[in-house]
Amino acid sequence: MNISRVETFLVAPRWLFVRIETESGVVGWGEASLEGHSDAVRTAVEQFAELLVGTDSARIEDHWQVLTKGGFYRGGPVLGSAVSGIDQALWDIKGKSLGVSVYELLGGAVRDRIRMYGWVGGDDPSGIADAVQAQLDVGLTAVKMNASGAMSRSGTVAEIDGVLKRVAAAREVLGPERDVAVDFHGRFTLANARRIAPLLESLHPFFIEEPVVPENSHLIGQLVQATSVPVATGERLYNRQDFLPVFQAGIAIAQPDLSHAGGISEVRRIAAMAEVYDVQLAPHCPLGPIALAACLQVGFATPNFLIQEQSIGIHYNQGAEVLDYVLDKSPLQFVNGNIERLTGPGIGIQIDESAVRAADARGHSWRSPLWRHSDGSLAEW
Repeated sequence: MNISRVETFLVAPRWLFVRIETESGVVGWGEASLEGHSDAVRTAVEQFAELLVGTDSARIEDHWQVLTKGGFYRGGPVLGSAVSGIDQALWDIKGKSLGVSVYELLGGAVRDRIRMYGWVGGDDPSGIADAVQAQLDVGLTAVKMNASGAMSRSGTVAEIDGVLKRVAAAREVLGPERDVAVDFHGRFTLANARRIAPLLESLHPFFIEEPVVPENSHLIGQLVQATSVPVATGERLYNRQDFLPVFQAGIAIAQPDLSHAGGISEVRRIAAMAEVYDVQLAPHCPLGPIALAACLQVGFATPNFLIQEQSIGIHYNQGAEVLDYVLDKSPLQFVNGNIERLTGPGIGIQIDESAVRAADARGHSWRSPLWRHSDGSLAEW
């Protein structure tokens, strides 16, 4: 089945969908959402479409090789996200054309359900207990929260105490049987992270996420050695080569984003590489339904898969929700804190194309917030 058309849709709250149509009429959907840079990714997808139209959609690996290595300048979040959306859509087409779920094409299911977690904010310490309880009320058994708002370069006593109080408030609601992950969001220096991580140990976080910015990944091993809390990272790493140093440094959990890190094809390989280092997979996904479905397809076929992030009700979602673009919402419903194994062909969900086209007509212009320290210098968001 040759590819006849490649389209992109800029949809609220901050996502970019990719639609690939074949000459036989089979349509595949992917998600190339790169938060704050959707217009740049859209242009990259349009350029890649010049290489795709008229070619065989079934040659997924060959397309991946051409799109990632065919240009002299390669890699990074923009090109990686464009490739990711295209790759997801091609897997969706392949599964639909054969009448099977993508995980069947990846070797078949190794589990029947995937544990999910939800977001509870944390930038603002107020209302954490209520936010955690709300996630428990919809059936989840794990949450993730930001450790802090803007963080000074050398944490004050008040800032450090605030981190501990936030996590303690969540732990009080969760009790000993449920989990809270703590996202440092790259806002901490290594020194701050090394100071705070041991103080959190008595609260037993599920994991600490992105304790340093990705360009300082060469330092992450120093934090791993300073705490017993599992360390996670990876949402801003884009290929196997990026992940190798953090695997060697001893992280416990890898968090590639299927909309940034080469789609289903590359994240499947990252997962296999992680297994060599006894690292679990927990893909980053505060995004839309297509990215979530793609993550689940990988998860159902991946032995070292731990848990899945999702953004239903996340504080970033303004103007649209994850399920707004899905015709049948039942496959993405939570059951005892899990999503049951998807059974539909391709990525396993049906996209409401009319809703997507209407949303694209409105578009969005989401940008990352800009934060500054009290002295006026730039602060990590």
